[in-house]
Amino acid sequence: QEQLVESGGGLVQAGGSLRLSCAASGHTFSNYAMGWFRQAPGKEREFVSAISWSGGDITYYAASVKGRFTISRDNAKNTVYLQMNSLKREDTAVYYCAGRFLGGSYSQAYNYNVWGQGTQVTVSS
Repeated sequence: QEQLVESGGGLVQAGGSLRLSCAASGHTFSNYAMGWFRQAPGKEREFVSAISWSGGDITYYAASVKGRFTISRDNAKNTVYLQMNSLKREDTAVYYCAGRFLGGSYSQAYNYNVWGQGTQVTVSS
C-alpha cells in the first residue's frame, strides 16, 4: 500500500515562505495525480493544489492560493512539493498530501484514496 509522508511545515511570519514536501512510497507514484489539501480548525478540508500525472504535469490551484503557491513533482524522488510564498494568516492549517487520484474533479477530497499524516503550517502576524 502506498504511503505519503509530509514535511516542511512550521511557524512563519506573514509574508514569508515555506516549502512542503510529500514523499511517496510505492511503484505507482508516477501513475497518479497528486494533490494538496488543508484543514483549519473548525473548517472543512479544502483543496489547495494538484498536479497531473507525469505525462503532462498540469497544475491546478485554488483561487485563494493562485499566484502564491506552486506545486511540482520529482518522480525520480517520488516526491511532490508545495512552494508557498507570500504566506498569509489565513493560510494557517494542517496541510495534507493526497494520492491515488481516482478520477473526476481534482478539487474533491473523495477522489483521492491515500493520505499523509499532515503537517502544520502556522502563519503569524
